[in-house]
Amino acid sequence: MLTAKAENAMTSRSPVVDSLVTVPCLSDNYAYLFRSGDAVAVVDVPEAGPIQRALAERGWRLTDILLTHHHDDHVQGVAELVEATGARVLGAAADAHRLPPLDEALAPGDTVRVGEAEGRVIDVSGHTNGHIGFLFDGVAFTGDSLMSAGCGRLFEGTPEQMHESLAQFADLPDDTLVASGHEYTLTNLRFARSLEPDRAALISREAEVERRRAEGEPSVPSTMAIERNTNPFLRAHAPELKAATDTTGQSDVATFAATRRARDAF
Repeated sequence: MLTAKAENAMTSRSPVVDSLVTVPCLSDNYAYLFRSGDAVAVVDVPEAGPIQRALAERGWRLTDILLTHHHDDHVQGVAELVEATGARVLGAAADAHRLPPLDEALAPGDTVRVGEAEGRVIDVSGHTNGHIGFLFDGVAFTGDSLMSAGCGRLFEGTPEQMHESLAQFADLPDDTLVASGHEYTLTNLRFARSLEPDRAALISREAEVERRRAEGEPSVPSTMAIERNTNPFLRAHAPELKAATDTTGQSDVATFAATRRARDAF
């Protein structure tokens, strides 16, 4: 059953935001559909079935598949979806040897066009090497780099890499939607509260996410304003977080690394 309420009630600024559909897949993954003109794209394909049902419900024809990274839970439905729709597949040239066959290999700085919508490709290595994100007007598709109240585990990259990758989102407008790849928000917030238990913004967001999940709603996408205020991996500069991780007087990268180690052990 498609539980996504993905026609976001938020104020929209672009066709991508207007049409954005959050599609739950597997146990805790998300894919994202959006439309511009006659073109329809999906970002990541954890499994084909829920995406095909979401397309059929709207009478949309898929034209483009955008992949953030090679992990199976983001790409294992690609072959079935390509066979059913004939959509072209776009992903990182640097990761092409681990991705499904690509029709277009992308490099950081490239522009992706879906109908009239244009997105910029950015390198967000850290979770994996070769991980990319897509910045469209009003939406950042972040995969497993910047996540809702967290960031991806460092399977291949270093804390320095991931800290630098997340810094690329710093200048995005507050109302930019952050469309990440998993339903990890509550666990991430509970971890954040273990570091800053009295932080009002965390308490408030945790209550809101608990309500949404109880009602069967995804907790994503969030916004850059919310992430800047409640995501510990965007707050390595904060004295409170440095104190909580015993990194006062150390670099922001050291605080980030200590926070990531603590999250891995949480």
